[in-house]
Amino acid sequence: MSQSAQGQLSQKTIVAFLQNIFERRGGEEYLGEPVTMAQHMLQGAALAEQQGLAEPVIVAALLHDIGHFTSEFGMFTMADTQDRYHEEAGAKVLERFFPSIVTDCVRYHVAAKRYLCATRPEYFEQLSAASIHSLNLQGGPMSAEEVAAFEKLKNLEDIIQVRYLDDAGKLADMPTPDFAHYAPMVQRVVDAHFAGHGGAH
Repeated sequence: MSQSAQGQLSQKTIVAFLQNIFERRGGEEYLGEPVTMAQHMLQGAALAEQQGLAEPVIVAALLHDIGHFTSEFGMFTMADTQDRYHEEAGAKVLERFFPSIVTDCVRYHVAAKRYLCATRPEYFEQLSAASIHSLNLQGGPMSAEEVAAFEKLKNLEDIIQVRYLDDAGKLADMPTPDFAHYAPMVQRVVDAHFAGHGGAH
């Protein structure tokens, strides 16, 4: 997405913009998984909602892979030999409108996979083939130094929570609400962020 297009987004239009992305592009294949991109993200949000998690965490689960749609580097494929950094692309789109808990969960959900592979051996065993392929492109399990730095992140527990929701949201037959169900919640999180910053963005 161009810088000018991003610059035209506002507190009042960002939710409709995100919903439009889901409706236009959400049916695309989530390569290597038995779900579409929209199904994957909606499943993460639905699971978070079922667990009674805080609204910013539900919204983070809903939006964690939005960078697959907004990244100029395009979609991940199983033939990729380089990482496309969709997590950073997504965080850059969201950071003007959402609190750090949301953008951190988006920005670091890939790092969280590398962290969990380094610190919880059982975690790697439940990764899908596509997730293992992307893990290798993303640098593999973290080094001890990377683990120590990652553990200093302010929203560490929420980032790890969203990572687990990401991994869980790959079920072929799981029914979920659509984006419209979450739109009022997404708007509440946006509005609270602007209120906390005095509306100055």
